[in-house]
Amino acid sequence: MPETIQRDAKDFKSDLKPIWCPGCGDYGVLAATYRAFAELGLDPDNTVIVSGIGCSGRFPGFVNSYGYHSVHGRALPTAMGVKMANPDLEVIAVGGDGDGFAIGGGHFPHAARRNVDITYVVMDNQIYGLTKGQVSPTSLHDQKSPSSPFGNTEYPLNTMATAIAADASFVARGASFRAKELTELIKAGIQNKGFSFIDAYSPCTSFNNTTQIWKDGVKYLPEDHDSTDRAAAFARALEDPLTLGVYYENARPSMVDQHDALKKAAEPQTVDGLLDGYALNIKAAA
Repeated sequence: MPETIQRDAKDFKSDLKPIWCPGCGDYGVLAATYRAFAELGLDPDNTVIVSGIGCSGRFPGFVNSYGYHSVHGRALPTAMGVKMANPDLEVIAVGGDGDGFAIGGGHFPHAARRNVDITYVVMDNQIYGLTKGQVSPTSLHDQKSPSSPFGNTEYPLNTMATAIAADASFVARGASFRAKELTELIKAGIQNKGFSFIDAYSPCTSFNNTTQIWKDGVKYLPEDHDSTDRAAAFARALEDPLTLGVYYENARPSMVDQHDALKKAAEPQTVDGLLDGYALNIKAAA
């Protein structure tokens, strides 16, 4: 094991300053990410952040690491490709609820079931913030917005239940305004060897300012919650959505591990070995 290098959060700050709206929750998620990277001693040269579009799409530019700003809804397949091409890299995908669960929604369950070793942090503000406040897949029923002035007729997607149903190996919920706890969740997600999903409440102060409501309403999973019990985790996900903590953990081989085993099993043999095996098969069939 290489020796862990002591790092500081500032080691991961790029020269590009964040330009989100004042009070945006994404600042808190970014700060928690800096601290998580530093406390884990990650190497910026071996860390990759992949984003989609929207306000969160700017995220890689604010971090001193490798980054890739992909197209709408394609953060996950891009991140999976990076990880599978170079498993030694630490890969983190970031996005918003609109980018991740609308056009990107088709990629989410497959990334979870395949258990690719990446961490996916979604900054959930229940709105399309960059495009002036339309309702998103996580917007509440009856929520008023520029695109639903008389109330949203749709019901929100339960992202936690979806992740658990797809058997993601780590499912948690945090909040930008609970920075210490969010830092720990991001660290745990990165340390998990598989697909880690962290839904982070990140209020949009311009078009859906739920900051005080969420601060007053959030609570934590009870201490006796068994995160290895899938049925219990799913039941929790169907309850009050303003509950933070680790909902579900399932330690199982990652896609990288499975591909390594597959490659080892398919290692090329010598010509003589192949001919001998062929001869034995012919003899057994005779």
